[in-house]
Amino acid sequence: MGSSALIVIDMINTYDHADADLLLPSVTQAVPAVVRLLDRARSQHVPVIYVNDNFGEWRSHHGEILRTALSGDHADLVEPLRPDDDSLFVVKARHSIFFETPLAYLLGQLDVRHVVLCGQVTEQCILYSALDAHIRHLDVSVPRDAVAHIHEDLADAALRMMERNMGAEIVTVDTVHF
Repeated sequence: MGSSALIVIDMINTYDHADADLLLPSVTQAVPAVVRLLDRARSQHVPVIYVNDNFGEWRSHHGEILRTALSGDHADLVEPLRPDDDSLFVVKARHSIFFETPLAYLLGQLDVRHVVLCGQVTEQCILYSALDAHIRHLDVSVPRDAVAHIHEDLADAALRMMERNMGAEIVTVDTVHF
């Protein structure tokens, strides 16, 4: 593995969407693990990159996305994950963190060869992002306790696919190696 980066996917969220009721229990369980992962990465000076949906608001920027999420009904799930002054932020519009974003360029500039993916949704954005990282020849780790799902059975299958088909290292927050 080369230099590592922690990528936090779609956790700056208002949870004002169709699957929110199914997602929220898993997010509530994952947030403490994501916080521990953020603390470890920051203490080891590992770059932290938030890649977040813009929710179709094409004039928005990361500060506005954060303010909107913090003013919503689920601010308690966002506040502990708030980006710090050293965090980087990439806005995405689709499932993969790489699709039409500058993330690949940014990772190249940081000489990152290993990404640790956390956030949501395991069977959607995490899975597609892991695949796109794999085809870019990046090493991928996914801490199973720091990803949230809508459908547990699909999340379990997605984690198995990432491990078997993409060579992703499926770990826990406490065993992540940066």
